[in-house]
Amino acid sequence: MKNKILFLLCMLMFSFGGVNPSRASGDNSLEVVGDLTLVRPGCLAVTLVGSVIFVVALPFAVMSGSVHDTANTLVIHPAEATFTRPLGDFTTLH
Repeated sequence: MKNKILFLLCMLMFSFGGVNPSRASGDNSLEVVGDLTLVRPGCLAVTLVGSVIFVVALPFAVMSGSVHDTANTLVIHPAEATFTRPLGDFTTLH
């Protein structure tokens, strides 16, 4: 299973190697495809892992009075990058 996933990822990267980078600047289809297939699932995974870490860190955040900052860092920003960012727009990722 692990080898199949690695093989598919390698084939995907090789298929992007044949894309001509000298196309018109208004065409961002490669960015949209990359965002949809790679970045969005990664952001979703970060949101889920951040939610679990937030629940574990919540007692400490309550004691230190930093619940809002902790929630923004671990849950809100990754969720916004996943669900509210336009496809192909990488300017808001940080």
